[in-house]
Amino acid sequence: MATCEWPTTPLYQAYHDHEWGRPIHDDRLQFEHLCLESLQCGLSWLTILNKRDIIRGCFNYFDIDAVATYGESDIERIMQTEGMLKSRPKIEAIINNAFAFKRIQDEFGSFCNYIWAFTDNKTIIYESHPDGHVPAKNGLSTRISKDLKKRGFKFVGPVTIYSHLQASGLINDHGKDCPCFDEINKTADIARLPADAED
Repeated sequence: MATCEWPTTPLYQAYHDHEWGRPIHDDRLQFEHLCLESLQCGLSWLTILNKRDIIRGCFNYFDIDAVATYGESDIERIMQTEGMLKSRPKIEAIINNAFAFKRIQDEFGSFCNYIWAFTDNKTIIYESHPDGHVPAKNGLSTRISKDLKKRGFKFVGPVTIYSHLQASGLINDHGKDCPCFDEINKTADIARLPADAED
């Protein structure tokens, strides 16, 4: 039996039930999730969820064009915001990544076009993942991480990108006995694949 047992608070449960693993085809939401995953490095995801409204306020609710214009005064504003994470490198990375994100939009028409092309526009279910054997990273997340880094992104290692792929619905890693697993599979275009160079 495999269920998702990690939601331990009502906020966590709501995120699990209504967001995590559901396919995202909206660039602003892709940018938000990517930024949150980058901020999460070294922290718990619950910490990020608890501060999500503060983070959204700091970054214009992840308006990509707005964040790409940020300068030193914006970094100082964010650093001084009560309750905000005080990591200057991560804040600078989000601003940097907004520029890189826009370059991908210019090249591919949208970030969604770019990232979903890695899965042939399908939500992947890897063998053994629904039984609870979920890795921290895999071959797909490593390939995307390398490509994003070549395109100038920061704080996008293979583990961070694997988390992003899970959150954004490119991979369905809900347990097979979790109601969300079947809900997602009923509406998404699914590809069932063997494990992908996982560790």
